[in-house]
Amino acid sequence: MPHLDEAHLIKLFDQDKKILSETCLPIVTVSASFKEDLKKFHGLPEKTLVSDIVFSRAHLSMALAVAVEVWGSRISPAKAWVVDPTNYVTSGTWSNVKLTEFVGKTLARQPLLKSVKDFLDQFGRNRLPILASISPPLLHITQDVHRVILSLHVAAGNILIENNKTVLQVVTDPHVREEYVLHAGDPHLWYCVFDEQTKVDLLESANLLHQQKINPDQVIVTGPPVDPRVLAARKHKHAWRSGPLKLCITTGGLGTNKEEIHQVLHQLLPELRKRDQRFKVLVYAGTQTDIRNMVRQIAAEEHVEIGATDDKTAKLRLLHHPQIVDANELLISHAFPWADGFITKPSGDMAYDAVAAGCFLLTLKEWGVWEHNIYERFSQQEIARAAHSDQLLAQLAVLMSANKKDRSWIEEAMNNAFNIDPLFLNGTKNILKAYRHVCQQTGALKSGEKCCPKPIVKKLFYKSRLHLIAKK
Repeated sequence: MPHLDEAHLIKLFDQDKKILSETCLPIVTVSASFKEDLKKFHGLPEKTLVSDIVFSRAHLSMALAVAVEVWGSRISPAKAWVVDPTNYVTSGTWSNVKLTEFVGKTLARQPLLKSVKDFLDQFGRNRLPILASISPPLLHITQDVHRVILSLHVAAGNILIENNKTVLQVVTDPHVREEYVLHAGDPHLWYCVFDEQTKVDLLESANLLHQQKINPDQVIVTGPPVDPRVLAARKHKHAWRSGPLKLCITTGGLGTNKEEIHQVLHQLLPELRKRDQRFKVLVYAGTQTDIRNMVRQIAAEEHVEIGATDDKTAKLRLLHHPQIVDANELLISHAFPWADGFITKPSGDMAYDAVAAGCFLLTLKEWGVWEHNIYERFSQQEIARAAHSDQLLAQLAVLMSANKKDRSWIEEAMNNAFNIDPLFLNGTKNILKAYRHVCQQTGALKSGEKCCPKPIVKKLFYKSRLHLIAKK
C-alpha cells in the first residue's frame, strides 16, 4: 500500500478499495482530486473551500454519467463506484501532480505555447511524470477487483491491462491516440468507441502502429457517454425563435480559451445594459479562480450586475466552485436545462452534453486533433459553427436573423440537435450494455454473481454534489 501521510486519506483509501472490490460496476478515471467530497461521503470532516487539482472535467463527468445511469435517484456504491487514483497520490510524488496541472494551465492561458503542447502530444500522455505517481495507488485500490473494470481514461486502462486486469476502455472522442492501441490484441482489453469511423480508425491504428490486430468483436460502438440528467434537459426545451438568446460561455477543466472568453464578454456585456435585451449570459468558470475574477472585473467595468446562480431572470450569471464535483453539478443543474446555445471549445464533454441538451454550438479555438474531429461531426450536421470571437455580435446578428427564410440558423441548429442520431444520446446506456456483454464473454464473475444492473428508469436526482452531501 502506498504510504499516505494524512490519517483521513488512509481511511478513505481503505474504504474506496473495499467498495470497488464489492461494487457491481467498478469505474476508474484520471481527472482530478476530489478528496473533500469523498471525506463528506464517508462521514469525515471536509473543507468546502479547498481547491481541487483538476486536469479535465470530461474524464470525471463522463465517468459520473455512467454511474448516474446506474444509480438513478440515489447513489448506491453497491451498484457502481468511481475512483480516481489522483486522490491517493502520496505526498512524496504530489509535486508531479501539481506540476502537470501547472503546465496544463499555463499552456491553456498562453496561445503562443500551444505549439509546445502539440509537440508533447506527439510523445503521448503515457510518458508524463504523473503516471508514476498514480500507478501505485491505482494498482492497490484495484487489487481485489476481479470484475471487468470500466476505464474512462486511457492511462488508467493501460496500467490495469499491464497488471492482468480485464478492462473495458472507453475511447471518449472520435480520435484514436496511439496510447489506446499500446496493448492491441490483448484478449483482456475491450473497447467502447464513439462511432463506426472511430472503430475503423482504432483497428487501423493497431495494425499500422504495432502490427497487431484487434478482434473487431472486442470493439463496440456505443456513442459518447452523456449524463442522463443532461438528456432530461432537452425534454423541456423549444428551439429559439424570438426573445433574449440564452448563451452559456464555458471554459475547460484547465481554464482554456481565456483570451477568447475575454473578447466575447467585452462584446456581450454592454448589450445587457440595453433596454432591448437581445441576450442573457451565463458563464461557467469551472474551478478557475482567475476566470471567475475576470468575469467579475468585466461585469463591474460594464456596470452589469451578476445575478444569483438560480435566478433565471438575471441578465448575467456566473458558475464557479473550487471543487470539480460541485462545479460540474452547477453546470448540469443550471446551464444545460437553460441555455439555447454554448460558446465553448468543442471538447468531448461540453460539446456532447450541450448538443444532447438541444443546444447549438459556437466553437472557440480547438485544443487538439480530437476537438477538430468533434467540431467536424457537429458542423456537418449544422449544429456547430466556428465562433468569430473578435466579431461575435455581428456573427450573432446574422445567425439570429431569419431574413427571407422561415427559420434562422440558430433555430435550425437547435432543431437539428433535437433530431440528432440517437447514438449521440444513448452512449451511457450502450456502454452499460457493452459492459454486461463483456462480463458474459470473459466469465469475469464468480459463480452466482450478477453483472451491473440495467439502467434505472426513475426520477434522477439534481441535488448538488451528486448527493455526496446527503445520507449514504
